[in-house]
Amino acid sequence: YRPTGKKNKSPLVFVGKGITFDSGGLDIKSAGGMRLMKKDMGGSAAIVGLAYWMGLTEFPEPCDFILPLAENSVGADSFRPGDVLTARNGATVEIHNTDAEGRLVLADALSLAVETAKPKLIIDVATLTGAVKVGLGTDIAGFYSNDEKLAAAVTEGSDKYSDLVWRMPLFQPYERMLKSNVATMTNCASSRFGGSITAALFLSKFVGTVPWAHYDIYSWLDGEKGALRESGGSGQGVQFLVGLVESLKA
Repeated sequence: YRPTGKKNKSPLVFVGKGITFDSGGLDIKSAGGMRLMKKDMGGSAAIVGLAYWMGLTEFPEPCDFILPLAENSVGADSFRPGDVLTARNGATVEIHNTDAEGRLVLADALSLAVETAKPKLIIDVATLTGAVKVGLGTDIAGFYSNDEKLAAAVTEGSDKYSDLVWRMPLFQPYERMLKSNVATMTNCASSRFGGSITAALFLSKFVGTVPWAHYDIYSWLDGEKGALRESGGSGQGVQFLVGLVESLKA
């Protein structure tokens, strides 16, 4: 997205996780856990919503939108626990669990943003972990950031538009839970504790020093709520992203 006169300016970059269906792969989910997994593209959907709004409002800053799209299914070419994959930036990742697939596609998308866009900042949005929903429930997104000014803008935008977020800690000592004996890191921690934090720490390895924020969202309504009269995709994230970019513009 390039508004008139801003073609050579560093863009804001937005990345949305787009797993079109998540079976869990060979570490397959339970039948109940799989039932709503068409919603695992909720991050990409939110980014598309933001892009649509920017076009309608003629947003004055250049932006890139990166949507890594894939299906996590089971087949002869499925990746396996114990496999070692090489990420776009050269890091090697030992697969601990095939159901931690979203962070793999996000990692390459974040690396692409850093390599090609020379971004002013990077925002990613993803239905990434069940852990954050256990802690915050379905209405409040967890977010992480490596930059205090950006984190303040995230909070301000969320409050303004009542699409709620809560800042979570990028607690560096938990990196030990991603340690691998055969690769740069594993794709998820072996411990069941701090799952949203370790997922964010994994992503942080692919943004370098660029100001970055990561949203971990639910993007679904389990039933009627307000103007939304039935269960289904909720559009979570679009309003707090709008609030954020309005805050940055101001």
